[in-house]
Amino acid sequence: MDTSKKTIILFSGDFDRVMAAFIIANGAAAMGDEVTMFFTFWGLNVLRKDGKVSTNGHKKSTLQSMFGRMMPKGTGRLGLSKMNFAGAGAPLMKKVMKQQNAMSLDELVESAREQGVKFVACTLSMDILGFCEEELVDGVEFAGVAAYLGEADEANVNLFI
Repeated sequence: MDTSKKTIILFSGDFDRVMAAFIIANGAAAMGDEVTMFFTFWGLNVLRKDGKVSTNGHKKSTLQSMFGRMMPKGTGRLGLSKMNFAGAGAPLMKKVMKQQNAMSLDELVESAREQGVKFVACTLSMDILGFCEEELVDGVEFAGVAAYLGEADEANVNLFI
């Protein structure tokens, strides 16, 4: 076990939970720890590019196409897990964060990238939801659960958010 290695599974696509994951990832990276974030199911939405993306002929089932249209793309459209107020919750939270001079989610994501936090997209979740590599932001690695478990076996902290 390596006491300077941390892993975070980001299963949730809720703004507040994603914020928590990135705050922890940035804190650990700032302390010199090696951090791997494994994005699966709804957490993949954080990595999705905003807007229409060419999928180079990637065939999707009707259900997969529906998932793609209904789920948020990127950090700007995530809702809160509680008190979302029909979509107004996240903008209200962002306003309070700005008033308190807290880093925005986009700033936290960029900071994590700058500090070398590894972003890994779950390939099984991508297959199930119909996402292809072109739909995700640059700099993401792609792997399955075995790769995550290999990282987790070496880490002294493993979080599921």
